[in-house]
Amino acid sequence: MTRRDNVGPVCSLKFVTLLVALIPELLFLGAGVQLQDNGYDGLLIAINPQVSEDQNLIPNIKEMITEASFYLFNATKRRVFFRNIKILIPTTWKANNYSKVKQELYEKANVIVTDWYGAHGDDPYTLQYRGCGKEGKYIHFTSNFLLNDDLTAGYGPRGRVFVHEWAHLRWGVFDEYNNEKPFYINGQNQIKVTRCSSDITGIFVCEKGPCPQENCIISKLFKEGCMFIYNSTQNATASIMFMQSLSSVVEFCNARTHNQEAPNLQNQMCSLRSAWDVITDSADFNHSFPMNGTGLPPPPVFSLIQAGDKVVCLVLDVSSKMEEADRLLRLQQAAEFYLMQIVEIHTFVGIVSFNSKGEIRAQLHQINSDDDRKLLVSHLPSTVSAEAQTSVCSGLKKGFEVVEKLNGKAHGSVMILVTSGGDEHIGNCLLTVLSSGSTIHSIALGSSVVENLEELSHHTGGVKFFVPDKSNSNSMIDAFSRIPSGTGDIFQQRIQLESTGENVKPHHQLKNTVTVDNRVGNDTTFLVTWQTSGPPEIALVDPNGRKYYTSDFITNPALRTARLCIPGTAEPGLWTYTLNNTHHSLQALKVTVTSRASSSAMPPATVEVFVERDSPRFPHPVMIYANVRKGIYPILNATVTATIEPETADPVVLKLFDDGAGNIQMNAPRKSVGRHEEEQKWGFSRVSSGGSFSVIGVPAGPHPDVFPPCKIIDLEAVKVEEEVTLSWTAPGEDYDQGQANSYEIRMSQSLQKIQDDFNNAILVNISKLLSPQQAGTKEIFTFSPKLFTNGPDHQPDGETQESHRIYVAIRAIDKNSLKSAVSNIAQVSLFIPPNSAPVLARDHLILKGVLTAVSSIGIICLTIAVTHYTLNRKKRADKKENGTKLI
Repeated sequence: MTRRDNVGPVCSLKFVTLLVALIPELLFLGAGVQLQDNGYDGLLIAINPQVSEDQNLIPNIKEMITEASFYLFNATKRRVFFRNIKILIPTTWKANNYSKVKQELYEKANVIVTDWYGAHGDDPYTLQYRGCGKEGKYIHFTSNFLLNDDLTAGYGPRGRVFVHEWAHLRWGVFDEYNNEKPFYINGQNQIKVTRCSSDITGIFVCEKGPCPQENCIISKLFKEGCMFIYNSTQNATASIMFMQSLSSVVEFCNARTHNQEAPNLQNQMCSLRSAWDVITDSADFNHSFPMNGTGLPPPPVFSLIQAGDKVVCLVLDVSSKMEEADRLLRLQQAAEFYLMQIVEIHTFVGIVSFNSKGEIRAQLHQINSDDDRKLLVSHLPSTVSAEAQTSVCSGLKKGFEVVEKLNGKAHGSVMILVTSGGDEHIGNCLLTVLSSGSTIHSIALGSSVVENLEELSHHTGGVKFFVPDKSNSNSMIDAFSRIPSGTGDIFQQRIQLESTGENVKPHHQLKNTVTVDNRVGNDTTFLVTWQTSGPPEIALVDPNGRKYYTSDFITNPALRTARLCIPGTAEPGLWTYTLNNTHHSLQALKVTVTSRASSSAMPPATVEVFVERDSPRFPHPVMIYANVRKGIYPILNATVTATIEPETADPVVLKLFDDGAGNIQMNAPRKSVGRHEEEQKWGFSRVSSGGSFSVIGVPAGPHPDVFPPCKIIDLEAVKVEEEVTLSWTAPGEDYDQGQANSYEIRMSQSLQKIQDDFNNAILVNISKLLSPQQAGTKEIFTFSPKLFTNGPDHQPDGETQESHRIYVAIRAIDKNSLKSAVSNIAQVSLFIPPNSAPVLARDHLILKGVLTAVSSIGIICLTIAVTHYTLNRKKRADKKENGTKLI
């Protein structure tokens, strides 16, 4: 077991989570895909509940994965294949003797199948957000792609497409085509197709038939209607990341076949490295060797699983520590909120409390009405014990006893564990919990965080949260709101629209507005909680001016909550609430607003939050990502803030910038979500808790600056008349916060030289460039390359002045002379005719922010990639756009 040392204070975020490592036994439970003896185990494919039942869908999925397994095995030179696959069948399909789920959740699936179509129809894609060599989130297929055999004519066999996507997901490689830049001019003034490998053959075609490639240079670099038609018969064996549909393609581009000049995402994101180089550098390849012999591996084994009755047990700490900082009251309020609003209809719910021993407070009771919900609320603990000792194992043991009474097993059940910590003996039941088949979601209160508590959640597929001891923090309710349903049905799930809390002075008020957009509105509920005495004076006004008052709310004086459920579908627009503290003392007043989708025909906007790694060692940053979308459509230009709640310090509110820095750009841009007039007027609001994180090894007291600016990854270069214009997104002084001190721009006529020896490439005079702007700002700088390329001293080895291409890179420097990594290499042809008018590439948008926490927590870099995500389109052989085509 890995020990954690010098753990800094824990931070609770409205966006984040916590992760750690464990003992080797039973790690496969809830741990995702594992590679053992060259075979992948635990691959989870989940079918969305909105997908109609079709008898051909599952056989086609099996056929795709089986074909992919053999293709992958050969493409990786006998290194890996797919051994065990689970397919999660939605509960909306008829039961058919499927096995029951254990800890498998829709939200944890590696592959999802939906009926949501993007702007490009049935294109498969992989959500990549972490950069080169890093795992992605999931692969997405439409059911039509899996059922319509006509589509294979364009995409190629489904098994080959899956391997292309798997390389995105598992190994963090990128597409080697570029539909926006299908052609480029190389250093020898030759028109080349953006491809890998360059051995793939074909002919240029203009509007009226075949033509010399020079005829493609008419205006704006390439003529409208000019395309490159690939020969149907090829000898080239690479590359899967370029065009897997070609029958000859059976491998990834390697160092010998890789095209470093091609303007594609693989070169941009992976610093010109080949896909095979990145793949062989992965953990999969570092811990495995090619299989002996010449035979193929066994075909994959498939398990069809389906969730049964949903079973949840609340396991709640009632030790004397729960009396501190109103922990019990806040637990009661959050648990009531969960039981009355969050947990789905027909769920079986039980309640257990524990101190040094566990006690069953409510056996399983199915929720079929509000009366059932109220009955369960009545069983919540109302007092704490006099005993300070806690035994989480005793509480979980009673929880298993409760859930096993339904079907004899705990498989598929959910435990929501809330504890004040301090139990050093959780490890005693770790193996029992891992083998139970139950998912543990943990909520830790206060500062007594125990590492094994985190392991319970991580290795059972659960989520974990930290709730600071602050009266005005709404983190407890946010945590209960974030507990995943496991079904993937966003039309039935509660969506949190508002979460706010404030210490309000006597005879002062908390006033704010919340947006109810037209994609939500059903079951809209306003929850008000307070700390002491009676309720505040409440006034709520809907968009039409209708007013609701305290008397309209259902009040629970014992739990100090007031709830108003809006009948029917809430009016879209701005709702204004006012809470007046009529008491003579300070009151912690909090508001939570939730709703459901207004229509099953329109998916509501959602925000999904995930973290790259949970417990980094100082000074490594914590990378946090949030994905805002409607269905699969990314939502651009969202205004998003992250509230970071440290253990003791005041919350830090971070505005996230929609600027495109530090993110993967979409190779083939998908249409952003169109907005209705109402949405343009009011927008929308969402709140999502990301859990908690901690930083290991933070030094005590002040520490020197160890945080350089972030790497620039969106450097672009275009020629405008006789000059070259560069554009990029400004990094910060520390990662992406603040302002860097200066830039260093270098250029070369040799790609290899600037890549391998940046320090000795030609230094560009940037005296006309003002100081770096605030992080997230678009920078533009123009210079004349002739000042640097005309002299004989500037010709690289083996290259003459006949070369018409230059390569440029940049890095940022902070005030303490810490340098960022060298940027992506931009390239530009100097051959473009004077009448050409190339334009700067469009800005790619991303939400990005950084948190600098100066005390003992250190500095933490938060990259919130919220506005869009990478949609890796497959090169379609029958592409009709400008660019490429297969005959």
